[in-house]
Amino acid sequence: MLRDLLRPDLLLLAWGIAAAAFLLLWVRQRSTGDATPVDVAWSAGLGCAAVLHASLVEAPAGRRLLVAGLAGAWSLRLTLHLVRDRLGRGEDGRYRRLREEKGEGAQAWFLVFFQAQALLVALLSVPYLAALTNPRRDLGPADAAGAALVLAAVAGEWAADRRLAAFRADPANRGRTCRSGLWALSRHPNYFFQWLGWCAWPLLALGSPAAWAAAAAPALMLLLILRVTGIPPAEARALATRGEDYRAYQRTVPAFFPWFPRRSEP
Repeated sequence: MLRDLLRPDLLLLAWGIAAAAFLLLWVRQRSTGDATPVDVAWSAGLGCAAVLHASLVEAPAGRRLLVAGLAGAWSLRLTLHLVRDRLGRGEDGRYRRLREEKGEGAQAWFLVFFQAQALLVALLSVPYLAALTNPRRDLGPADAAGAALVLAAVAGEWAADRRLAAFRADPANRGRTCRSGLWALSRHPNYFFQWLGWCAWPLLALGSPAAWAAAAAPALMLLLILRVTGIPPAEARALATRGEDYRAYQRTVPAFFPWFPRRSEP
């Protein structure tokens, strides 16, 4: 029964499509020397996976629309933001630094990395399947709470990104760290709200025998953000470019979970 709920056939289909798309992106970066589009493809891929699952799973129309709509709204907002913020500006500093560090092995490393992103798209689409295969026919309070949490997370990400973009647009702020709005409460409010959105999927899957799979998604995202691809490289890049100004920011503002900043540096 659990096998039917998690639909390995659909997961393999999503993985295969993503793997092919990311392979093409890898080929493209070989000629352009720019791996930045992989970030855009990752966010777009998750929305596409949700729509794919919602189209192929036999579920009530309301539940299919809810899953596709919520995942699609989150994916579309982040994808458009990344297109505006990162494309056409040269290779992102993270990838440029990795390209230099890996030297002759850079292309092999990027191939593995791109395919890891494709696998992650498939794995992170499991919560969508758990919500779609929820045995409850009608939408209920847990679905409403999950939808509200996703929308709040999207709004928080949008507010954080908008404030940071406005700050960076002012030439007077060059070399300085944004400390206004949500950035006064967390050094990475965009990551926090991204993670918060994943916390909605256990609610949307509540009542499904596969709800545990939806609960694993926020745990995985928290690990990636705190220890792997999120905060560590972002902090390293900020320290390299803003030095003591960012160190002062680190001493007064929490890294992830929003909270009031310390009044003075220790």
